[in-house]
Amino acid sequence: MSVESATLDVLDRALVRCLQLAPRAAFSLYAAVLDTSEQTVARRYRRLRGEGVVRVTAVLSTEALGQSNWVVRIQCKPSGTAALAQALAKRADVGWVSISGGAAEVVCVVRSRTAQAREDLLLERLAQTAPVLGVTAAMTLHPFLAGRADDWAGLEHELTPDQERRLRASVGGDEQTVAPAAVTQLDPGDQAILDRLVIDGRSTYAQLAAAGGMTEGRAARRLHVLLDRGLAHLDVDISAEAFGWGVSAQLWMTAAPADLEACGQALARIPGVTFAAAITGPHNLMAAVVCRDHEDLYRLVTQQVGAVPGIATLEVSPRMRTVKQAGALVERSRLAN
Repeated sequence: MSVESATLDVLDRALVRCLQLAPRAAFSLYAAVLDTSEQTVARRYRRLRGEGVVRVTAVLSTEALGQSNWVVRIQCKPSGTAALAQALAKRADVGWVSISGGAAEVVCVVRSRTAQAREDLLLERLAQTAPVLGVTAAMTLHPFLAGRADDWAGLEHELTPDQERRLRASVGGDEQTVAPAAVTQLDPGDQAILDRLVIDGRSTYAQLAAAGGMTEGRAARRLHVLLDRGLAHLDVDISAEAFGWGVSAQLWMTAAPADLEACGQALARIPGVTFAAAITGPHNLMAAVVCRDHEDLYRLVTQQVGAVPGIATLEVSPRMRTVKQAGALVERSRLAN
């Protein structure tokens, strides 16, 4: 049976919204905000995570290491598309893997920690893969909507403004933004902490300490430093289909250089847009969107994106299948644990 939004009740939806706004907050805070018991929150969270509805993860800032993110479109033979997508999804430096273009294209985001690793993937491995017919790689120049756990607005009405303010206050501000980070190298302890957070962004300080070979106090301090300096950010992978949002697509657009900033900012304000960035290549602007159905996608494209002054061309590429989100593999529309 397909994923039905009816399997999630009001409390489930509100709890996932809490996770978006304060991914590592204590269950006691969620319980206070939602006027329920801490035991109920813990039980609901375990069920939602176990059923592949939600997962908190961490995303390393490649910019902090002097690298960049690349959006890659791989044209390939339909017979080899699924296997290629699965192989890419298993790589730690590849995220947001999807199959589109009538099963003849794989789209992914490459965020390698070194230039050598990126070049090995883009210039060597993909070029030598039999099903691959062509590769187009675009560097992300400037993100307009990224680096926030609440970047998907599908649940923005699940809490009251007062509830949202209480949660945002717990993470030290009104918005979860990623501060610019200086180019740096991660030491083994910090790397181990981040690797553990990728697996489970709500790992306890004891678990982070064990991973990094340090005390809990030091693990807590290092975590705050890593997040505050923008070396990584917490993200929340959500099965949008579990909430009744069953259609997703990439939008590839062009805008005049003078209009690019305004166009990108306008796209970032559209509900349903989960990512927007200026990129290199024949399309200089891209966005990822999640909609309830094809009619909803049509309205978003014609009434909202179409109303943005300065967008000259638009290509809509529906995702046939999402294979990996920010950190979680996807199986039958659910996040794999």
